[in-house]
Amino acid sequence: MLGGNFSVSALLLLLMGSVGLQELGERAREASRLLASASRRAKDDALTLSAEALVRHSEAILAANAADIKRAVAEDVSETVIDRLRLDAGRIASMADGLRSVAFLDDPVGEVTDGSVRPNGLHVRRVRVPFGVVGIIYENRPNVTSDAAGLCLKSGNAVLLRGSAGAIESNRAVVAALREGIVAGGLPADSVLLVEDVRHETVDEFVRLRGLIDLLIPRGGPSLIAMVRERATVPFIIDGDGNCHIYVDASADLDMAERIVVNAKIQRPSVCNAMETLLVHREIAEVLLRRLDRSLSSVALFGDESTCKIISRAEPATEDDYAQEFLDLRLAVAVVDNLDEAMAHIRRYSTGHSEAIVTSDLSSASRFVNEVDAAAVLVNASTRFVDGGELGLGAEIGISTQKLHARGPMGLRELTSLKYIIEGTGQVRS
Repeated sequence: MLGGNFSVSALLLLLMGSVGLQELGERAREASRLLASASRRAKDDALTLSAEALVRHSEAILAANAADIKRAVAEDVSETVIDRLRLDAGRIASMADGLRSVAFLDDPVGEVTDGSVRPNGLHVRRVRVPFGVVGIIYENRPNVTSDAAGLCLKSGNAVLLRGSAGAIESNRAVVAALREGIVAGGLPADSVLLVEDVRHETVDEFVRLRGLIDLLIPRGGPSLIAMVRERATVPFIIDGDGNCHIYVDASADLDMAERIVVNAKIQRPSVCNAMETLLVHREIAEVLLRRLDRSLSSVALFGDESTCKIISRAEPATEDDYAQEFLDLRLAVAVVDNLDEAMAHIRRYSTGHSEAIVTSDLSSASRFVNEVDAAAVLVNASTRFVDGGELGLGAEIGISTQKLHARGPMGLRELTSLKYIIEGTGQVRS
C-alpha cells in the first residue's frame, strides 16, 4: 500500500509489529537517551524534514486512510468517529504546518526556571529536562500521531504511540513518514514508535510499562480513562472529557452571544472543546432561544421545561443529557434565573475542561472567572479557542483536566520535568 519511497520505512514498521511491547519500550528508552542531549537545531531539522515527508507521501497516507474509512463505514461507525478519523489534503497540510510551528517554538530543554545563591556560596538553579519516554493511547485520530510525535521530539522525549485498531493503516503511513524525516535529520528512528498490536489486551500491558514509560497520556472516551485510572502503574495525565458550558448572562450582547454559541457548537462538534450545554438567563431566554432555534437548525436540542416551551422542537432533557459529552450536533439547554444558578449547574455537571460566560457586566465576568473551577475559563469568546495552536503553544498533546503538573492545553513545557543543579566550591554540610 505504501509503495515507492516508503519501502525502507514500511519495513521498519513491519519489524516493529513483530516485537512485543517490552522490546518497543526498551528501544524507546534507548532513543530517549540520545534525544535528551540533542541540539535544538537537530530537533528542528528533524521536525522540518518530517513535515516535508508528510506532504511528500500524502498520496500514500490518504490511501491508507481511505482503507480505514472504508472499514469504519462497513462496521457502521458513527459519523462523529469517521470525522475524527478522516484525513484529506488540507488536514495533512495542517499536520505538516503543526510540525513546522513546533520547530519555530523555543526549546524548553535546558531552560532555567529559577535560581539562587545560598549563604554558604552554593549556586542553585532549576532547569527543564525531558521526561524520557512518553506513552500515548488514543482513538481514531491520526492527526494526533503527528502532533504528539512533534511535541515529544521537540521536548527531547521519545514517544510510544498506541492508536486504535480503526486507524491502524493511517497511523502506519503517518509514522513511516515521520520516521523517514527523523532519520534524515540525524536523530534515531525509534524517537517515534508505533504499537501495531491493537488487540485490547495490549492496552492493559501498555499502561503497566513501569520503568519504560515515564509519562502516560490517554486520549479517549470514558471507558479508556476509567481503565487507566484503575490499572495504570505509570504516572499519567488525563486528557479528559469536554462537557463544556456557555452561560449567556442577562446583560449579554445578543448578536455576540449568537455568534459565540453557534461557533462553539457547529464549527467542529466532534472535538472536546465544542460546547455541549447552553445556559441562558431567564430575562433574555425568549428572544435569544428563538434566534438560536433558527441558527442552530441543524442541531438536535434537549431542554428543560422553560426551553421546551420556547422551542417546540426541543425534546425534554434528561439527567444524562446534561452530563454527557455529545461530540455531535446535539445540545443540552437550560434556562436559569441568575449567575449563581448557572454556576451551580456547571459545578454539578462540568468535567473541568472549558467553561464560558457571555456578558457585559464586569462583576459577573469577574465572579465567573474566580469561582468556576475548570482548566480554561473564557469571557465573551468561543470555547473552541481552548486549543494549543490557538493559544500559541503550537500543536498540543492534549488538554489536561487534572490539577497536578499540567492543566489545560499541554504544549512543550508540559512535556518536561525539572532538575535541580547545585554547584559548589567544596562546601560540606555541618
